[in-house]
Amino acid sequence: MGDDQVVGATEETPAQPPRTRRRRPSILTITGLLLIAIGLGSLGWMGYQYFGTNAPAQQAAKSEISGLQDQWNNGGGIDVPDPSASASSTPGATSTASKGPKYTQAQLDQAMAILTIPRFGADYKVPILVGTSDYALGRGVGWYETTQLPGQIGNFAIAGHRITHGEPFARLLELQPGDKVIVETKTYIFTYQIDQSPSKLTVKDVDTWVLDPVPGKTNVKPTQALITLTTCQDLFHSPDRSVGFGHLVDTKKK
Repeated sequence: MGDDQVVGATEETPAQPPRTRRRRPSILTITGLLLIAIGLGSLGWMGYQYFGTNAPAQQAAKSEISGLQDQWNNGGGIDVPDPSASASSTPGATSTASKGPKYTQAQLDQAMAILTIPRFGADYKVPILVGTSDYALGRGVGWYETTQLPGQIGNFAIAGHRITHGEPFARLLELQPGDKVIVETKTYIFTYQIDQSPSKLTVKDVDTWVLDPVPGKTNVKPTQALITLTTCQDLFHSPDRSVGFGHLVDTKKK
């Protein structure tokens, strides 16, 4: 019987996978990621502007109306002059109000009147604030303080957002000739009638002729009470403005 042969099995070292070098992101990849991040950020900001600003602004508008009505009930609040006192019996005469109303710095951004537009429904009620600052336009519509007060001879001009910040003028372009626009102040209710729909006129934000005492007629003295309504023409931010015009058809003392 021969010697037992011990056959020693040689253990082989398992093969190691080849090492791969991590590739650094290319400039194109980095640029693409940055663009995606910017796009998502822009969408988030737009979403906030379109949806996040509306509820707070609408609540603020209700608060302004409630506060203004409380002031009126307690004898306070901004009032307008007697319209009959500003009109002259002489044909073609110009009211002293056409030189511009008087207001105090403390009255800026304060509610002065309440706007209702029957075409927009029985629940449509928006405060009109003094001035057109971001604050004022975020709580209602703003009165161009260089124009006339409600009911006065000359041009009473207001502005409001069509989208975002409560969207008080979201449906402004629906107004048609003959539609009524009602402005309630402390002592009067003024009813204006639309002569030209805002959907028919688009101007640039630098076209201030729409705020003249007689829009489109430079240096012409006004002989009647007018109203001008302005809003953004586009759904996105742009310098284009839609503008509607009307005239006073009724004045009632409260």
